[in-house]
Amino acid sequence: MKKDAIIERVEMLLQNPNNIEKPKQKIILNLLLDLVADYEERNYPVKKPSLTEVIKFRMAEMNLNQKRLSELLGVSTSRVSEYLNGKSEPTLKIALIISQKSGIDASIVLGV
Repeated sequence: MKKDAIIERVEMLLQNPNNIEKPKQKIILNLLLDLVADYEERNYPVKKPSLTEVIKFRMAEMNLNQKRLSELLGVSTSRVSEYLNGKSEPTLKIALIISQKSGIDASIVLGV
């Protein structure tokens, strides 16, 4: 089945909520959705964001500039600049502070 045909069939099945309750239609829908997911993973993989991207995103959410972030973390603005430009990685202590103060999951900050 071609990609467009699969999407068209999924949309048709989803237009009628009763289809989800019918066992045969539900199986077909699940199979088609699995095909779409596999196709997207293979052709459009989502890469994991870098720590720099995550910090910049969280800074925007929290309305923080580099100066305010440096105050929050207890490091110099030049050190924050190095983190944001990828010139240096935060120490374990600072990584923990980044996680706690910004709400960024520790696994993201630590790169695990």
